[in-house]
Parts: sequence; structure tokens; C-alpha cells
Amino acid sequence: MHLRNIALVASIGTLALLSTGCEKLRARDNLNKGVQAFKTAKYNQAVEHFKKAVELDPDFPTARLYLATAYMSQYIPGADSTENMQNAKAAEAEFLKVLEKDPSNTLAIESLASLHYNQAQGNQPLDQKLKKLDEAAQWYTKLAQTDGNSKTAYYSLGVITWAKWYPRLMEARNKMGMKPEDPGPLKDKKVREDLKAQWWDTINKGIADLEKAVQIYPEYDEAMAYLNLLHRERADLMDSSDEYKKEVEIADNYVQKALDTKKMKAERAAQNAAKGGIKAE
Repeated sequence: MHLRNIALVASIGTLALLSTGCEKLRARDNLNKGVQAFKTAKYNQAVEHFKKAVELDPDFPTARLYLATAYMSQYIPGADSTENMQNAKAAEAEFLKVLEKDPSNTLAIESLASLHYNQAQGNQPLDQKLKKLDEAAQWYTKLAQTDGNSKTAYYSLGVITWAKWYPRLMEARNKMGMKPEDPGPLKDKKVREDLKAQWWDTINKGIADLEKAVQIYPEYDEAMAYLNLLHRERADLMDSSDEYKKEVEIADNYVQKALDTKKMKAERAAQNAAKGGIKAE
């Protein structure tokens, strides 16, 4: 190759590197501007900056995560507007793009799980609600597999189990004329056996998930509260009054544990505040 041509190729290569470097700098500048807008809840403005950052540097995972989060922050659970649905779809699409490059990104996984769970809220047909809860459970399961110490993953799986089981139990009680406060177990043996066949393993899995959450974080009073609910409602599937009472006793113990834990955390937070320290979780 002629020396002049070699110099020309080298010059073009240098310009390309400089251009790439400039684009990365502009991408980071847009990220910073987006973060500032995001912090002041100017989400539309933040989205535009994050979109520009991703456009300038498609391999900038932080910018794409922020873009997805900015879309998700505008999503309102239960609202049916077109704009709201578009925000949810855009958030999901961007989080999935993050996972294409980084399949173990726990923030993207947890965000997708939370998004699907939130989409299950509000007034909607039960089958649609259950579909979204199942999708959320799949993502929380992936989160637990990716991060075995994620208390949020196990807690959320337990909550989803309760959210799916509770309406079925209340439906059965209503058909038998049993009020929520009426003691169990369910009066109709056939109904009780059918529900037990369908739900026993699921409920037990939910209890195990919540126990795992408490094992990871022993002061997880919210998980204790749901352990109370699942044990209290599992009691309705027992075959005798004595078994029912034992389950209710377990549930009552979790109520007391949750109350004691909340009290302890509140006292510790007050002590830290008095000392000028950071409040406890």
C-alpha cells in the first residue's frame, strides 16, 4: 500500500476512535442530566436524556437500566390508559434488552418481577390477574436462582402464593355460608379434599419461601405477617378441629413475632435518631 494511502487509513481510524470517544462522553453527559431529572421526578425529561444516552452508546448498560426504570416509574398499577400501558411495555422491553447482554443482572430481573406483580393489581378479570401473578412468580424464581440471598425474591413468592390462594378459599367459604371469622376447617369434606388436592403443595411452597425470607433476614416482619396468613388459611384444609387449632396457634405465634419485631425495630430507630444515627431498616 502506498505510504499516502497508509497515512489516510490511519487518519480515518483515528477520527473514528475520536468520534466514538466523543459519543461515549456525550452519552455519559446525557446520563448525568437524566439522573438529575429523575431525582426531581421529571420522568419524561429523564426518559429523553436516557434515550439519547443509549442512542449514542448502545452498549451503555447503566443508561439502559435508568431508561427502563424511568419508564417503570411512570407506570401506575391499575390504570388502564394507553399511555400507562405503553410505559409498562417500554419498561419491560428495555429491561429485557439489559438481560440480553447481562442475563444475571439482578436489578433488571427484580424490576421485571415487580412490574408484572404491579400489573396484577387493580380491577381486572381473575384469569388476567392470575396470569400476571404467574409471570411475576417466574421472574422472582429467576431472581432467587440468580441471587440465593434475595429476601425480596422469597418474600414475594410467598405473597404471590397467598394472593392466588386466598380468593379460592373465600369463594369456597362463601358457597358454604361460612363467614371469614367463622372457625374452620371447611365444613364440606368433598370441597375440602378437592382444594387440598389442588392447593396443598402450593401453600406449603409459599410457607417455605416465606420461611427462607425470614432465615435470610430474621427481622422480616412483613414475611412473618404473611406466614401468619398462610398458616391461618391452611388450617381450613385440616381434617379435624384439633389440627385446625394447631395451625391457628402457629399463625398466632407469627402475629406475635411480627409485632415484637416491629416494636424492636421502632425502638432501635428511635434510639438511632436520638443519637443522630441512621434509622434501622
